Amino acid sequence: MHSSTALLTDHYELTMVDAALQAGTAHRRSVFELFARRLSGARRYGVVAGTGRLLDAIEQFRFTEPELEFLRTEQVVSARTLDWLADFRFSGNIWGYPEGEVFFPGSPLITVESSFAEGVLLETLALSILNADSAVATAASRMSHAAAGKPLAEMGSRRTGEYSAVAAARAAYIAGFTATSNLEAGRRYGIPTMGTAAHSFTLLHDSERAAFQAQVDALGTSTTLLVDTYDIDQGVRTAIEVAGTGLGAVRIDSGDLPIVVARVRRLLDDLGATRTRITVTNDLDEHTVAALAAAPVDSFGVGTSVVVGSGTPTMGMVYKLVAHENDRGEWVSVAKKSAEKASVGGRKSVRRAYSNAGVATAELIFLGDGPSGTAEGTDADGRSVLEPLVIDGEVQRQHAGRDGIAAARERHAARLAELPPVAMSLTRGDPAIPTEYR
Repeated sequence: MHSSTALLTDHYELTMVDAALQAGTAHRRSVFELFARRLSGARRYGVVAGTGRLLDAIEQFRFTEPELEFLRTEQVVSARTLDWLADFRFSGNIWGYPEGEVFFPGSPLITVESSFAEGVLLETLALSILNADSAVATAASRMSHAAAGKPLAEMGSRRTGEYSAVAAARAAYIAGFTATSNLEAGRRYGIPTMGTAAHSFTLLHDSERAAFQAQVDALGTSTTLLVDTYDIDQGVRTAIEVAGTGLGAVRIDSGDLPIVVARVRRLLDDLGATRTRITVTNDLDEHTVAALAAAPVDSFGVGTSVVVGSGTPTMGMVYKLVAHENDRGEWVSVAKKSAEKASVGGRKSVRRAYSNAGVATAELIFLGDGPSGTAEGTDADGRSVLEPLVIDGEVQRQHAGRDGIAAARERHAARLAELPPVAMSLTRGDPAIPTEYR
């Protein structure tokens, strides 16, 4: 499969480059920011995900002959621009919130400093990856906290696009999920995979007992048996008769779960299967997970809700030019002033303020020289947030690959622990901490 990511973009990115090259402005040093004006779905915090995927995509952002031939045939840009694109390699600098970090309205999640032409070409790619992955991670984070330490598996592959499913599994894992049903996510990213059998396996056999016996014969008594194809109580009894009291787990995928789970736990205990676990997988979201957290559920499987961001499939992020050099080499701040779509111009750095108890209190955005210049703020203002992701065109590999995923997962757990208790509320409301410009 062809690996170039160069055409995972919008037509007008290339026509802007074409016109800027003709006007002589394409090579002006520029600063672009990717941010969200508000937290979609009235969430209390957002979670950065997709950074490692973006860095891999930037390394593959090359206009090879198949891409150039398409642009030439469709007459998208001029011959001069085709020549420029043929030699394209991103050579600028990118700073950002490292993956797994939490963010708030106005947080400059990605800051790109490069020529205008190089920076604008990354707009669609960056937004398509970070908007979707961060929406999944934000939903997954809320579910993970609602589960109160009980493991969650992502199993929503058939509720989204085939490649989106792999990205969603990655984002959910960063935000606290422990496994995925998607084998490609397991192969590509090293995420633990899980799964046993669906209702079709039970229906294939002449009886539920025969299906359970076939599964136990193949997978052993540590397997998980799906007990709700017919009658749940009878399914539990049959499962224990077939596998014995050492059965690993039963799965429930229907019914009034709080009531059903309590009944199944009592039944398992009465049958002597006191160590057999219960997992539930019935159209769960953060609210149903929270409602079941105190019930005798041992683990959760979440499908549709997590891969679509639990009703918020995009974080509403935008990518805007905030500064550029003029003809005299001086930096000029620029900003969009449209109603409801205003941006804050200028190069920026970010620090997060904390109370004496180590609880986050504010997101401080300093207008000044930006992340590459003289550091604004002091240690008294809190922790610096932005980290270099790309330096002179070179991806900082600690943010990518499997090592990047592991670091992001640890980082997310640490950052979540720093947020005030209101951040964990599942009701709609204001961001957990304010964003302040200085």
